Amino acid sequence: MTDHQCKYAVYFHANALEALGEAINPYLTQGANGPHIVCNDLDTGGVLCEMNVCGKSADGKEIETEVMVPVAMIRLVLQVGHDDALFGFAPD
Repeated sequence: MTDHQCKYAVYFHANALEALGEAINPYLTQGANGPHIVCNDLDTGGVLCEMNVCGKSADGKEIETEVMVPVAMIRLVLQVGHDDALFGFAPD
């Protein structure tokens, strides 16, 4: 696996999550701002958004998976930092 400098949070339109159904659930992270995918790298240059997502296999080994969804399903992409720290919007 490559060591990436930053991570991205990719948020989807509500109807996109419904259309993707159960297939997208293993890749979603539930957060205070809604479900999203945290990925190390993404490419939105074509019809599909290609996201490199790190995870663990059934036997606990780290793996990197490429997840591709239509760009039109994406609502927002945020650069969230360089580590696994939580992020969000602080209350006033």
